[in-house]
Amino acid sequence: MSSITSSEHSKAPTLGGYARRLSIKPKPSITIHINNHYRSKVYTTGDEVSGYVAINPQTDVRFDTLQIALLGTAKTRVDAVNIPQATAHTFLKLIMPIPESSYPVPRVFEAGMNYTVPFTFVIPSTLTLGACSHHVANESIQEHHVRLPPTVGSWEKDDFAPNMSRVQYVIKARAYRDEESGVSTKIIEAGREIRVLPAAPEDPPLNITKHDDLYTMSKSKTLRRTILSPKSGRVTITAQQPGAAMMSPDGQTITSTTVPLDLEFEPASGDTPAPKVTGVSSKITAVTYFSAVGINHYPNLKNWRRSFGSEGRGSYSGTASASTGSAGAVQWTRQLTAQARRDSGYGSEGPSSSSSDTDHSGNRVTAALKKRKGEAASPIVHTARLRVPVQVPATKKTFVPTFHSCIASRVYVLWLTVSLSCGGGGTAHVTLGVPLQIGVTGATAVSSEDRNAELPPSFQEFEEAEADEYWRPRVLGLPSVEFDRSGAGAGAPPGYADLEYRRRTVAAH
Repeated sequence: MSSITSSEHSKAPTLGGYARRLSIKPKPSITIHINNHYRSKVYTTGDEVSGYVAINPQTDVRFDTLQIALLGTAKTRVDAVNIPQATAHTFLKLIMPIPESSYPVPRVFEAGMNYTVPFTFVIPSTLTLGACSHHVANESIQEHHVRLPPTVGSWEKDDFAPNMSRVQYVIKARAYRDEESGVSTKIIEAGREIRVLPAAPEDPPLNITKHDDLYTMSKSKTLRRTILSPKSGRVTITAQQPGAAMMSPDGQTITSTTVPLDLEFEPASGDTPAPKVTGVSSKITAVTYFSAVGINHYPNLKNWRRSFGSEGRGSYSGTASASTGSAGAVQWTRQLTAQARRDSGYGSEGPSSSSSDTDHSGNRVTAALKKRKGEAASPIVHTARLRVPVQVPATKKTFVPTFHSCIASRVYVLWLTVSLSCGGGGTAHVTLGVPLQIGVTGATAVSSEDRNAELPPSFQEFEEAEADEYWRPRVLGLPSVEFDRSGAGAGAPPGYADLEYRRRTVAAH
């Protein structure tokens, strides 16, 4: 059985009469110790966080309630036009239950004693629906908002996080005293921050349209051999969304991903050869969105510059170079355009021709050329498919998984620049911006029906009214996180042992 234990220690020296004249009372010492913890340790979904709280009072400290909790808090600051707004949203609150029978009688931490209070928490796989109580556009957005966001802004390496957006997980220990006025006063407090990378599954591809300004899925460019020469044709490159780059639960490694690219070249004349692809380079932009109020849509879609340029919202971006592997030799395929096939009587379902004029459809191509002689557009089109492997640079930067929470989001844009040689010294570069999702392995799907069933009782007691309190913008300062005292004495989650106070006196030093 876990227990709260205590032992006697020597009293700290004072400054003699000077300290007595000023009536200086030493503050009680309280620290949090986490088992098997080290500075760079990362916790993920299902991990156990256990340890003990050590209390070493130098004077008798009367208290009424002791609470130990694991808190997840998102904090944002928006420098609005009129006045800065700072908001804190506590999305996670796990309270370690301490039975009433375990408290000492009387409830006093005695001077010269060392008290230890054990605790155990488990990182949950999801939040309750009460953690997202504001209006959202659809169920998909709320499903994202009740996922655990990763730690943001507290990593050893740069994680592209601005000072205006932070996500923190902290173990808090506090002792309260009930005053005669009915107000509870906090008398001692300690906190210990931990880093969390919750499991994040791969999501379906986004429905990108021309109105989603953050991304550029397709782009066309006119090619010329030299600046003064007439155009040799027009190339169009279209990207497909790549699969997610999956991160290990400790954040040390990230898998590579592959981006499919479809190339189409419309030559100015039928005898103009297709351009040569000389290389592909890439970089990744991390975009962090933050707001003083609950976000009701996906901030990376639509016109994000306009929607997030208003008062109370903001965004921040940072870019890092990525490693691009070899896409292999480009094999162009030459075929008739749809219009040329109709003019020549060659059905659209027929076989396409290669770049060579000696293939089985060469005669039909020649006939189409003669029929369309004198027209500006060529009946020939060249197509090719590239598969570009990209590696996220996890050694130089910290990449947190893609997430959308109530007041903060993080998304990534993968920029691909395709370099083309037009012959005669002419070169061209076409840049696309595609959405890149970064996930964390180990994710499991959890249905909304099972969400509350698997959570410990103290976690189920998260009240929507209290969540609303954290939506209220604060002026010129972040609000302090207050404990939900109604959770004290609640039923323990599975694996939590009963606690009791025990005293053990040893000889003084």
